[in-house]
Amino acid sequence: MSSDERKNEGLRALGGKTAYRQDYAPEVLECFQNKHKENDYWVCLDCPEFTSLCPITGQPDFAEIIISYLPDERMVESKSLKLYLFSYRNHGDFHEDCVNKIMKDLITLMDPKYIEVTGLFTPRGGISIHPYANYGRPGTRYAELAEYRLRNHALQATEG
Repeated sequence: MSSDERKNEGLRALGGKTAYRQDYAPEVLECFQNKHKENDYWVCLDCPEFTSLCPITGQPDFAEIIISYLPDERMVESKSLKLYLFSYRNHGDFHEDCVNKIMKDLITLMDPKYIEVTGLFTPRGGISIHPYANYGRPGTRYAELAEYRLRNHALQATEG
């Protein structure tokens, strides 16, 4: 994407000097127009180095965050997503809250047809926590997809 195209899309993070936020910052998320909105296709984004803080102890939590979505009009710009996920580094939230907030912030940004977010958190005290959240646009077949995938998630998690 050229600098003129970035400007036309309103993208600031891509190609610019990187400023890392030290607090939860959903406002750093940016999107661009999907050039293939007539197609249904998956976009999968994998962040294997996600960190946040335990809201009780302040100790770091580590996870792999996997975001899969079916875009509609807009798509998330990956550098802004990196900066957004980095903004959790000093933010205290439970694992389940992180996954749900990430999903909701991306819904607000993109209004995707369908989205799911999985957090594969490393063990703490001998227990791994893997929260999963999903959303399908209400009143569409994507809502049915969300219901199906949520209903079958435990089966998918044990097979995958």
